[in-house]
Amino acid sequence: MNAASHEGVALTSGPDQLGVTGNASAKGPAGPHRPGHVAQTLILEAGHARANYWRDLWRYRELFAILAWRDIALRHRQSVLGIAWSVIRPLMTVLIFTVVFSRIAKLPSDGMAPYALMVFAGIIPWNLLSNIVGQGSNSLVSNAGLIGKVYFPRLIVPGSVIAVTLVDAAISLGLLFAMMVWFGFVPDWRILLLPVFIVFAVFVGLGPALWLSAANVKYRDFQHIAAFALQLGIYISPVGFSSTTVPEQWRLLYSLNPAVGVIDGFRWSLFHGEARLYLPGLLCSLGITALMLWVGIAYFRKAERTFVDVI
Repeated sequence: MNAASHEGVALTSGPDQLGVTGNASAKGPAGPHRPGHVAQTLILEAGHARANYWRDLWRYRELFAILAWRDIALRHRQSVLGIAWSVIRPLMTVLIFTVVFSRIAKLPSDGMAPYALMVFAGIIPWNLLSNIVGQGSNSLVSNAGLIGKVYFPRLIVPGSVIAVTLVDAAISLGLLFAMMVWFGFVPDWRILLLPVFIVFAVFVGLGPALWLSAANVKYRDFQHIAAFALQLGIYISPVGFSSTTVPEQWRLLYSLNPAVGVIDGFRWSLFHGEARLYLPGLLCSLGITALMLWVGIAYFRKAERTFVDVI
């Protein structure tokens, strides 16, 4: 049994057997049959085969919770401002983008919403998906010690970063709602669809994160590629401007960037429906997201067999 498929053994016992569960199926000798002797059977259960992989994700849900809580607890450790950084960073980005795109470039807002609110509603989903990509791409390498010791579905590692990003998104949403009250924008029934677009943003980030995390195990260059792509992506995505400024003949092509559908959906669900939702672009973004998620999972599962050997 090689290291890539080995799991820490778990001991089970019953009235007439003693079992050890692992990653292959085998039975050892039961021992001599004599009065008072309890028969022992060595069971290496094939509970971690490919067919049971998704079931194992549920079995190791406690590990997911532990990793997620660890990342949340360490996020602002030994930081003077602590969780205040989750407020300062988006506010500074809103200020800079408002000055550059509204005051200097004179770009219009989306509907009747003040420009600062429109920008903030774009920053929240962008930060959510970009943090999943950025932190997820390096998650396997940063947990190399854990991966080399015990068996568990490796999807748990990049998946656990979602919890950290959702905490930051929740803080930013609370601040956005306070700003909406200040500007007199009270959400209508469309706010009920906001969780749908939050899940959409998570899936947009998860697909590339899985692919990049697996590729980064073998080639560390991919963490730099991810950082560069995210720096570029914030300017080509409608974060600091409305996607309605894109010429109509280019809207569908522009929607090949799945962040477009997410950001437009956020704004549409928050601002009384005044922000226009481009349905063909939304469907295009959904299709691209589904494709990236499928490719990310497929590549991750294929590369997962060699993680222990090359990490």
